[in-house]
Amino acid sequence: MEYLSVDEDTHIYYEYQGYGSVIVWLHDGLIHRATWDAQWDAFADHYSLIRYDRRGYGHSDEPTAPYSDVEDLHLLLEYLEVIDAVIVASSAGSNIALEFAVTYPRMVERLILVGPVVGGLAPSEHFVHRGQANFKPLVEQGDIETTIENWTHDPYWIAPGNDHAGQLFQMLLSSHPQNISHLSHFAQNMDPPILSRLSEIDVPTLLITGESDHPDIHAHAGAIQAGIAQAQRIVFPNAGHLVHMERPDAFNRLVDAFIKTVFTG
Repeated sequence: MEYLSVDEDTHIYYEYQGYGSVIVWLHDGLIHRATWDAQWDAFADHYSLIRYDRRGYGHSDEPTAPYSDVEDLHLLLEYLEVIDAVIVASSAGSNIALEFAVTYPRMVERLILVGPVVGGLAPSEHFVHRGQANFKPLVEQGDIETTIENWTHDPYWIAPGNDHAGQLFQMLLSSHPQNISHLSHFAQNMDPPILSRLSEIDVPTLLITGESDHPDIHAHAGAIQAGIAQAQRIVFPNAGHLVHMERPDAFNRLVDAFIKTVFTG
C-alpha cells in the first residue's frame, strides 16, 4: 500500500501483491479500487496484482489540472518495473485500457473488459436521461446520499436480486463519496476517440457484459468486438453492469481460464 507522485500536487494510491505474471485492475467511474475486492485475494496466489485509485477516487488526490489516465497508468507501471501485463477494466476503466493498448501496445498481454464503454460511440437519449436522473439530487441539492441510493437501485447497474452486491456497492460509495463529486472534467481522453483506432489492438480481448446491463453498454461491447480482431464476448445471466461484484465466483473462474491461455497456451 503506497503512494506514487504523478506531479507536484498529486499522489496516486496503489496496492501491489502476489507473485508471477502481472494483472492490472482498473476501476469504473463510480467506485474506487475496492470494486475488485472479490478478485484481489482470489488471484494473489498465482499472479502479481496491481490496483490503484485514479485521481479523485479513493485515497488518491483530487486532480487540479488536465491530465491523462493513460499516462498515469504508464507512469505507475514504469515505476513498478512492469514490462507487460493483462489489464482487467470495468466500465469507464475500459476506455482507459483501450487507449493504453493503442498507446503502449507492447505493455499489454491481453484485455478483459467488464461492462465496457468506448470513446467515440455516442450515448442514446435514454442513457443520458438515466444518468441525469440518478445524479439530479447531487447536481441540484448537493445530496450525495440520495444520489448513491439512486445508483444502488438502478436495475441496469446492479441486476434486481443481487442484494449483496447492492449493499457492498452502497457501502463502498458511501465511505468514499468524493468518487461521485470530484472534478472529472480534468481527465483528457484520446483525440480522435479510441473507437476509430480499435483495429490497431492486436491482443486477445474478452468482453464481459451482464444481461441486465443497459442496451448502450451492449452496443459498446458490440462495437469493440467488431473493431478488435481477436475479441470475443460473453454475456452473464443474472447480472447488470458490475458482473465482477454480482457474480464473483463465476467471473473469477472465467478470467483465470482466459488469462492462463495467454501464458501457457
